[in-house]
Amino acid sequence: MKIQVLGSAAGGGFPQWNCNCANCRGVREGTLNAQPRTQSSIAISANGEDWILFNASPDIRAQLESFAPMQPGRAIRDTGIAAIVLMDSQIDHCTGLLMLREGCPHQVWCTEMVHQDLSSGFPVFNMLEHWNGGLQWNRIPIEPGANRFSIPQAPELSLTAVPLRSSAPPYSPHRNDPHPGDNIGLLVADRRSGKTLFYAPGLGRIEPHLRPLMESADLLLVDGTIWREDELIHSGVGDKLGTAMGHLPQSGEGGMIEYLDTLAKPRKVLIHINNTNPILDEDSAERAELHAHGIEVAYDGMSIEL
Repeated sequence: MKIQVLGSAAGGGFPQWNCNCANCRGVREGTLNAQPRTQSSIAISANGEDWILFNASPDIRAQLESFAPMQPGRAIRDTGIAAIVLMDSQIDHCTGLLMLREGCPHQVWCTEMVHQDLSSGFPVFNMLEHWNGGLQWNRIPIEPGANRFSIPQAPELSLTAVPLRSSAPPYSPHRNDPHPGDNIGLLVADRRSGKTLFYAPGLGRIEPHLRPLMESADLLLVDGTIWREDELIHSGVGDKLGTAMGHLPQSGEGGMIEYLDTLAKPRKVLIHINNTNPILDEDSAERAELHAHGIEVAYDGMSIEL
């Protein structure tokens, strides 16, 4: 199983276009030892030719251009995208669908809640009906005991979906009334090797039902949005706490670092990193602390094979 990180930043990317926080200013001026990042998305393939795209960020065009297998050039019009999986209906994870309209129809997999959001509050499914059949919806099941599925374009892979505690986007009709399926994590298993990835770019709380999946996985690609709970306030760019936005901070009691320390088996990689997070600075004390705990930070172009 081949895993390609197309984008590793949270919404807005890094540097964010209108942000002058210490990180964004530093990377623009070249005074910060950090890599620019596009908004969160990965691609997975079992054969190196047919790729499942996980989330379609607003930066999708540049991401596809940066990864040659996504444009294999086998015909006048061609793509390596075999199917698209949406983890949630957040704008930074689904706006890229509009940029892919020339390639419609696309096979899109998402939960019923996500499909509702993208047919109402942000009606991407409705809009793209006007382009060659638009988006063909395939329902991701989340019911306990019946939440395993496969995608015909990648039969070597088995996927298991689990609901996560997070927040629906502001345009969701049930923004303040959370439903299972607003946000999911996925265990992706290679049927041939038995190797597994647990992918959860949005994780507000690690609930007990996630433990067996995370401790048995070979690789974790999990929420690295913020370092501290009050990071937006501390940075002067906002007034919301991390958990209120559906993201678990890395530091502090009950944080991501503390939890990942209890897992012995997996390779641990943080993804979906906000522009304010000090771990973006490769010379920072926070990055050194992650390194001491055996935790990596994803970057655009990172390739992993399981």
